Amino acid sequence: MPSVCFYFQVHQPYRLRNVAPFSEAEGSDLFCDTANSGILWKVARKCYLPTNNKILELIKRFDGRFKVSYSLSGVAIEQMKQFAPDVLDSFVKLADTGCVEFLAETYYHSLAALRDRDEFADQVKAHGELISEYFGQSPRVFRNTELIYNDQIGELVDDLGFRAIMAEGADDILGERTPNFVYKHPHRELRILPKNYKLSDDIAFRFSNQGWEEHPLTTGKFARWLHAHSGNAQVINLFMDYETFGEHQWEATGIFSFLDALPHDVLTAPDWQFQMPSEVVRDVQPAGELSYWRTTSWADQERDITAWLGNRMQREAFDALHELGGHLRRRNNPAALSLWRKLQTSDHFYYMCTKWFADGDVHAYFSPYEGPYDAFINFMNALDEIRQQILSTSARLQGVHS
Repeated sequence: MPSVCFYFQVHQPYRLRNVAPFSEAEGSDLFCDTANSGILWKVARKCYLPTNNKILELIKRFDGRFKVSYSLSGVAIEQMKQFAPDVLDSFVKLADTGCVEFLAETYYHSLAALRDRDEFADQVKAHGELISEYFGQSPRVFRNTELIYNDQIGELVDDLGFRAIMAEGADDILGERTPNFVYKHPHRELRILPKNYKLSDDIAFRFSNQGWEEHPLTTGKFARWLHAHSGNAQVINLFMDYETFGEHQWEATGIFSFLDALPHDVLTAPDWQFQMPSEVVRDVQPAGELSYWRTTSWADQERDITAWLGNRMQREAFDALHELGGHLRRRNNPAALSLWRKLQTSDHFYYMCTKWFADGDVHAYFSPYEGPYDAFINFMNALDEIRQQILSTSARLQGVHS
């Protein structure tokens, strides 16, 4: 019985204020509460609140046959609690239905899996505790930042006790296979759920594109595309940013009407169902092993990590960040450690991307900076502030003990 597995990413970074060189600001002054709260509420009004209400309505309308999953970053939950508690409450209501699964990820939506095994494990543990606190779930399925994945990351995730991980269904990884099956890690029991990027992007990116040959996308048409895989699919994984609904695809495009009608049209085929990721893993045996021999992500045409670490500025900032982390771990400075971890959020490196053409347009849309060089300078100034905070704290402690 084939399934549709919906997964939505919900994430908001802590955006830096304009950080002057050698500034004496401390702590939360590194970040701009005005920007963070303003953007969160803008997205909440356009996406989070109306879409959560629609998802809740659909779950009730279909008596629990409609199911979805989310990954909420820890920094997004923190900001909801601080700036928009009604939004957090709306996710709690979804959790209470039993038809919504919350996945594990890194607390700070970081790239730690690429550099720091211990930091990665600490962030995953902290995120799991937060999900348990607010939603009463202990995640068993993992979703790494931006679907960044390779075989080595799979081993890390398996070592942490997870049953499955989500990944990008990259063509060169799949070869002649399709993403519409459950696979397993070549050396572990970890299950892999590959994203069907074509069908996902039909909704997330092409829905309102009037130049697209399939425009307008109706639920009947989309359901027929799904049903065409009957007999040759275990699960079709539709993974996308939650902001697809109302923010990237505005309400005027008909995206909410599409969401409202989709469950009915999918369920008209009696052999189709909606499932949460843990249900898929429970019910479906893997079709075979699948090696992710290169590092993949769901970003850009290359589906690699060049969106975050593709140029010299990004790599220099990334190296400086983790070098500072080594110094922090040798000191008892929780405030500086918290700031350092907020700077690990992948968005800071995304803003430094120098790609052009279609991918560059996407990067520019999400960046609060004039350009990637401005993002780099501001980030490095923020690192310097944390470094100065460490030094000043050490000096005060030496004064106390002298």
